[in-house]
Amino acid sequence: MLPFVRQALSLLNMFSLLVLCVLPLVIAAPTSGKRLFAPTVNLQYATVVGSSLAGIDSFKGIPYAQPPIGPLRLKPPQPITSNLGTVLATGNPRSCPQFYTSTNSSSLPLDVVTEITDTGVFQTLSNSGEDCLTVNVQRPSTATASSSLPVVYWMFGGAFEFGSTQTYDSSELITTSVAQGKDIIYVSVNYRVGGFGWLAGKEILADGSANLGHLDQRLGLQWVADNIAKFGGDPSKVTIWGESAGSISVFNQMALYDGDNTYKGKPLFRAALMDSGSVVPADPVDCPKAQEIYNTVVDKAGCSGASDTLACLRSVDYETFLKATTSVPGVFDYQSIALSYLPRPDGVVLTQSPDILAQNGQFASVPFIIGDQEDEGTLFSLVQSNISTTDQLVEYLSTVFFHDATVEQVQALVATYPDNPAAGSPFNTGELNEIYPQYKRLAAILGDVAFTLARRIFLDIASSVHPSVPSWSYLASYAYGTPVLGTFHASDILTTYGITPGFPSASIQSYYISFFNTMDPNSGTVGLVSWPQWSQGKELMHFLALSNALLADDFRSASYDYLAASKDYLHI
Repeated sequence: MLPFVRQALSLLNMFSLLVLCVLPLVIAAPTSGKRLFAPTVNLQYATVVGSSLAGIDSFKGIPYAQPPIGPLRLKPPQPITSNLGTVLATGNPRSCPQFYTSTNSSSLPLDVVTEITDTGVFQTLSNSGEDCLTVNVQRPSTATASSSLPVVYWMFGGAFEFGSTQTYDSSELITTSVAQGKDIIYVSVNYRVGGFGWLAGKEILADGSANLGHLDQRLGLQWVADNIAKFGGDPSKVTIWGESAGSISVFNQMALYDGDNTYKGKPLFRAALMDSGSVVPADPVDCPKAQEIYNTVVDKAGCSGASDTLACLRSVDYETFLKATTSVPGVFDYQSIALSYLPRPDGVVLTQSPDILAQNGQFASVPFIIGDQEDEGTLFSLVQSNISTTDQLVEYLSTVFFHDATVEQVQALVATYPDNPAAGSPFNTGELNEIYPQYKRLAAILGDVAFTLARRIFLDIASSVHPSVPSWSYLASYAYGTPVLGTFHASDILTTYGITPGFPSASIQSYYISFFNTMDPNSGTVGLVSWPQWSQGKELMHFLALSNALLADDFRSASYDYLAASKDYLHI
C-alpha cells in the first residue's frame, strides 16, 4: 500500500476513536448557567430532583434497575425493590462499561489507546462503570403531571459495544417541538453493552442470561409505563426510536417474546422509528462463533480452570472482566461489523433469528419509519486494505462474515456488485475515494447487507405480513461529497438532534415530531414534500442538502434479489 494511503487510514481510525470518546462533549447541552428552579418529581421509590435551563427540565441518571454488579453481573436486570430516597438527577449519568477498541488489534497507535481506555481508571474518569442502569428524562418546563404528552424512548447506537445516554441531549429537539406546538417528552435508556450485555455461549444460554441489553431496554420501557405520567408523559403514546444498534434494538423490541410488547395488559409502545438498522439474521446464542468468544473471555479472565466458568466471570474484579471482554475483535478491527457481541436467538426472549420472526409476522404491528444514510458501509471498510482482488474479497466475506454460506454463494453475492470503483460507495463519486483496491466495493456490500438493502427486505416482509400497518422509508444523501466517507453511518445524529442547523435538520425534525405526536410524519407538517407510505409505490423520501424529493426504492436490484433469496444462510 502507498505510504500516504496507510497514513490516511491510520488518521481515519484515530478520528473514529476520537469521535467516540469526545462526541458526548460536543453534543451534550450546556450544564452551566443559572438554574431557574429545581423541578422535582415524586415516584413511588424515590424523589427525583432535576435541573431546568432554557425552558427544558432535565432529569439525568434516574435508576430503573438494581445495580448489575456482584452476583447480578451477567444476569437479567432486576427491578428496584427499595426506596432510594432523594435522587439528585442533575449531573452527567454514568455510562455502562465501554468497548472502544480491542486488545485484539495489531495496529499502533490503537493498541496504546486501548491500554488506556480499557482500564478502570479511564472508565472512572469517563464516568463509566457497572452500576449504570439509568434513564434520562427531558421535558418542556411547562409540562405538568396532567400534560399527557407523547413520549419518545431513545436507544443509542454503538455496534452493541459502546454508547450511552451521556452522548445525547434532546434540548434542541424538544425546543423545536414546542415551537411547532407539538410538545414531546424524551426518555433515553442506558443498557449494557459489549461483553457485559451481549456475552453468549452455551453457559450463558443454560443460565438464562442471554440478550441482557435487550432485557435492560425492556425493563426501561416498563419503567416508562409505570412512571412517565408523573413527568407529564402519556404511557399510551410511546414511540421507540434508535440509531444503528439502537435501531436494530427497535425492531428486536418489536419482536421480543414473539411480538408481545404488552406490560400489565397494555402495549409498551405504539410506534417505532428506525435510523440505520432493522432485521439482522443471527445464529443462536450457543453457535460456534459465540462459543469461541465466550471461551476467549473466560481464558483472558483467568477462569479457564474453574468448574463453573460463568460464576468465575461474575467473581473477578471489574477491571479484569473489562479487559477480558475487550480481548475479542471490535467493530473497527479487521472483522468490522461481523460483531463479537450482538443479539442472538435464545429461544425465550429472542425466540428465533430476527429474519424468521419477521417472516412469521411475530413482531408488534405498529406504524414505523425506517431509513438509511446513503453510504452506510464506508465507516466499516477503512482497515481492510489488504483486500485488492475479487478472490480476496470473497475469502474475507466467507471467513469473517458468512459461516453458513458456501464460497460459491458468497461469490454469487459479490458478482452482483461490479468490480468498478464508480459503482461503489461513496456512491455517485466516480473513480474518486478508492483508498485501496476493493474499498468502495466492500463498502457497498457491507452497507447493503447490514443496512440499506436489509431495510428493503424488511419492508417487503412487513407489508406482506402486516399489510394494514403504515410504514414510511427514507434515504439520506445530504452529506454527499464528504471525502472517503460520503453520507456515512451515524451522520444522521447530527441532523436529527439539530446539531448541524440547516434544511436537512429542520425538515427531518419536522417529519419526526409529527410522527411522535400522530404516528404520521405528514400530519401538521407545513411546506414539505408529502411523504407517501412505502407500500403505496415503494418510494423513499430522499433527504438532500437543500431539498427533499421522492426516490424509487429499486436501486441495486440484482443485489437485492440475491440477498432476499439468500437471507437464510447469510447469518452473522
